[in-house]
Amino acid sequence: MKKPKKRGIRIQNRIIISALLLALQLTFLFFIIYDSTLYSIWGFTLSNLVGVITAVTIINKRGNPDHKIAWIIFILIFPIFGISVYLLWGGGRVLPHLRKKMAICESKFKPYLKDQATTSDRLEYFDISHSRQADYLKNEADFPLYDNTSAEYLPSGETFLYRLIEELEKAQEYIYLEFFIVAEGYMWQQIHNVLKKKINQGVEVKLIFDDFGSIKRQRKNFVNKLRREGISVAVFNPISPFMTTFQNNRNHRKIVIIDGLVAFTGGINIGDEYINRQKRFGHWMDSAVIIKGNAVKSFVCMFCTMWKFITDKTIDIKPRLKNSDIKNDGFALPYSDGPLNENNPAEGIYMQIINSAQKYVYIMTPYLVIDDMMTSALCMAAKSGVEVCIVTPHIPDKWYVHNVTQYNYLELLQAGVKIYEYTPGFIHSKVFLSDDCISTVGSVNMDYRSFVFHFECGVWLSNKQTAESIKQHFREVLAVSQEIKLEKWKRRPIKTRFKQAILHIFGPLM
Repeated sequence: MKKPKKRGIRIQNRIIISALLLALQLTFLFFIIYDSTLYSIWGFTLSNLVGVITAVTIINKRGNPDHKIAWIIFILIFPIFGISVYLLWGGGRVLPHLRKKMAICESKFKPYLKDQATTSDRLEYFDISHSRQADYLKNEADFPLYDNTSAEYLPSGETFLYRLIEELEKAQEYIYLEFFIVAEGYMWQQIHNVLKKKINQGVEVKLIFDDFGSIKRQRKNFVNKLRREGISVAVFNPISPFMTTFQNNRNHRKIVIIDGLVAFTGGINIGDEYINRQKRFGHWMDSAVIIKGNAVKSFVCMFCTMWKFITDKTIDIKPRLKNSDIKNDGFALPYSDGPLNENNPAEGIYMQIINSAQKYVYIMTPYLVIDDMMTSALCMAAKSGVEVCIVTPHIPDKWYVHNVTQYNYLELLQAGVKIYEYTPGFIHSKVFLSDDCISTVGSVNMDYRSFVFHFECGVWLSNKQTAESIKQHFREVLAVSQEIKLEKWKRRPIKTRFKQAILHIFGPLM
């Protein structure tokens, strides 16, 4: 019974030490600037000059206007501290050497992904609007479009775990896993048992997880134990007690690849709350998709690129890319996004789907922290006769983000957008569905962290069979959700209105 206590103490010590050292560095930086402005006219002048230059830089920088306004207000309220924080973590900047490193990593693997002109021609013949969405992703995310790919929608974490174990049991060559959170518990134990068995059978197993996402969820010797068992482990962006611009960028992707034939992606991490064995925020609703066929190649490329970025070790990708004999009428385009791609294709494809919709757009998202452009697109679609339906959580995991989400309801409701809150608990799915054919499933939330700061992934699908499965899931979710009515929303307490209005200003910084 003492071991869990020690585990908790070690984890808490690591977090506390890192937080204290970061706070000390920020305090030290603050007092250096403060003292120079207080006792020196030159220091005061320089501080004001830096503030003006910072504000002008923010205004003229390419990027989201809402994000710029939030930073400018923050700097105006806390001039010295705000400038210091912005110079460290503002604007989603990534240091040039890391940008160069990622470009080198991508150049090692992306040439193996070949775009087939005939596939694009077939999609264009099928539907020109679908073709334009795919062309957008190809140009901005630099991944090809595939046919001969099947997509099986998984409407819950429980289904995900069951199907994942089934597919892992079939592995013969390799298993690659990449998650934001890998938490010890029942779910991990079920997966781990299969991984150990597969290692004994000679299967190669590699695991990537984000340090920030997993820091409170593992024993101290977790990584070393896995490595002793034969699992290769890479930890993304370990938390450091020293201030760096890259600490704000996390790997939020969820990918599993088996033998180059099967890939999983979606919103589900490895943790007992995702399969409802641990109750945190009521019932946890999540989803994922299984991809089989040629499109798996892009997920292999994503994983190999991230593995090299973290470890500097190159995976021989060629024998791991498999050609498929699957025959399917649908199309698939897996994609990744991150702070190194300023074009923000993950946000862009959401906009494309909304703007191209003819009948309806259904959305599931845990957060609705969106800018004016996204809000305008949703409102314009609704005013044009498109049924726009958004499902968000009723029980939040972050109260402050939930308040910003609810604040954003007003303009949408006034335009005719239907908004539902998932009454049984927390909905973590990141799913778009449109017109009985187009869908996206992935790790991308509708917030600034996903659109600007995090490494993300997903898959765009033009597939009627998958769309029908997703639509059925929406029906089931809506049946247990409550619709938000405009008149009731307007009757919120004054205290709630004020709190949400203040938090909304800083939504882009959350």
